[in-house]
Amino acid sequence: MRAYLVDEISPSDMKKISLFLKENSTQSSLDAIFWVEIPEDLLTGIQYKHQTCRPHVFAIEMGDTWVKAELFLRSLKTMRCDCQGYSSPQQREFILNFVHHMIDTLNINT
Repeated sequence: MRAYLVDEISPSDMKKISLFLKENSTQSSLDAIFWVEIPEDLLTGIQYKHQTCRPHVFAIEMGDTWVKAELFLRSLKTMRCDCQGYSSPQQREFILNFVHHMIDTLNINT
């Protein structure tokens, strides 16, 4: 799995990240996994056509001292579809910007 990892995060900063993600994403049924929706204007052609598969999201996973953003986009409605796959360059930029914005907003030292 291709992903973007930020590690060596203090426990107090991990608490701030958890609160941020609870406010700015959808928590999955697993405590450490959050779903962040890709904006409609960044969807690929096939993702845009597959309205029944929306929303298209990427996962953020939290560990004890790290946060990982997956670069794979999936649907929360179906397990297998051609509209799921690795992010386009624009989507990848959105994912990286989301993580960097979170780190900057929370003044996280890494």
